[in-house]
Amino acid sequence: MDLTGLEQALGALSGFIWGPFFLIPLLLGTGLYLTIRLGGLQFLRLGAALRLGLFTRKDPGADGDISQFQALTTALAATVGTGNIVGVATAIGIGGPGALFWMWVTGLLGMASKYSEAFLGVRFRKTDDAGEKSGGPQYYLERGIPGPFGRFLALFFAIAAVIACFGIGNMTQGNSIASNLEASFSVPTWVTGIALTVFALLVLVGGIKSIGRVTAGFVPIMIIFYVLGALYILIVNVGALPAAFAQIFTDAFTGTSAVGGFAGSAIIIAVQYGVARGVFSNESGMGSAAIAAAAAKTSHPVRQGLVSMTQTFIDTIIVVTCTGLVIIATGTWDDIDPATGQQISPAVMTGAAFSHGLPGDWGHYIVTIGLVMFAGSTILGWSYYGERNIERLLGRRAVMPFRILFSLVVFVGCTVQLSLVWTFSDVMNGLMALPNLIGLLILSGLVARETKKYLDNDPKLRATTAEVDAFMAGEPGWEEWKTQAVPVADGGKA
Repeated sequence: MDLTGLEQALGALSGFIWGPFFLIPLLLGTGLYLTIRLGGLQFLRLGAALRLGLFTRKDPGADGDISQFQALTTALAATVGTGNIVGVATAIGIGGPGALFWMWVTGLLGMASKYSEAFLGVRFRKTDDAGEKSGGPQYYLERGIPGPFGRFLALFFAIAAVIACFGIGNMTQGNSIASNLEASFSVPTWVTGIALTVFALLVLVGGIKSIGRVTAGFVPIMIIFYVLGALYILIVNVGALPAAFAQIFTDAFTGTSAVGGFAGSAIIIAVQYGVARGVFSNESGMGSAAIAAAAAKTSHPVRQGLVSMTQTFIDTIIVVTCTGLVIIATGTWDDIDPATGQQISPAVMTGAAFSHGLPGDWGHYIVTIGLVMFAGSTILGWSYYGERNIERLLGRRAVMPFRILFSLVVFVGCTVQLSLVWTFSDVMNGLMALPNLIGLLILSGLVARETKKYLDNDPKLRATTAEVDAFMAGEPGWEEWKTQAVPVADGGKA
């Protein structure tokens, strides 16, 4: 079947959605607006948020399904994926070194968006018939924005999220794992497909508590493993770092001239690819991380919002930066492929950069193993996003069939070519972000007001659950939130 026409149409639609005149200004504008309304919260409270999420890890006595740390690692599992390896290389390969600067901007402003959506995810969460928390844009858009418009935004998001989870969170990740294992270790794609499907089934059938336990142990190891490899290369190439940073900041505002086989890019291309790949990596503004945040055992929405905010910092400011600096400092970003006479493909760029900096085949193996771990964890995180939206649309009875179907589709992703699915995933990611960003702007007043109230009483995030209850007593909406553990009579459906 010739799908060329469909692929071209989707490519054009993706180009418009992620172009410089639609979603990109909305993403940056929303992040900037929320940063201002929240008083630069992502900068002033980052240290306390990191301590709460990485060291304190939980609020004893608080209601929820998983700890704050497990909610953070589940969201990290979903975001630290192929975007941190291939996505960064694509942004730099097409947009030039300046694209990394715009990925940083997207991450820093996106921390305010991530905080707000996670806050709202917890603030408007519900409990389904099985006693599990369910929250995210599919709920807070409707419950926070009364009337037909809020309901429309919520349903739009839920439908887009269910479709997107099979692309960005399933088939594309499985395909990346299978193709890399085949290229590096000659593992047949069908073998990888069977192994991943069984792994997914074993974890996903247990629900969010099973996912949380796996990601809490797995995600920190995979990030440390990858970052240490990158730091070794940067230390070896420390003399190239000043020039690399100079090129990043210069090219961010001037674009990149043609170098060798590099086609060149203007500043608009650097911005476009930096922002688009940045969002693909950290998902700030997409609303997805709010779904994991809603399951957290937390004594107040502000606390989990701040913990979730650190996910974007870890993903973009740490992991993406490591990848980008290795590519730029080793000069790999404008290497020429001798076979084609053109710039090397972004698909192999990160592996080539790590191979430049590490002896023997170590660089290649680190990237391959890192990609396998990153993509594998993404499958787990996105499965949860998909099931919570299925629960929103069809009720609790649809959750287990969804988990089984999601696991089986992993095998399909491992064994077929997916150029069309990649393009389709870009489109659906944009369609997820659109209703969520509109909702964040509408609900920004509530977020800012309730955030200020909490932080005026607990600026260092050290209050116990009992202390939070004491100073929040009598506040509008507080008793309603405290009693949200009562199961909804309709099984979670609207």
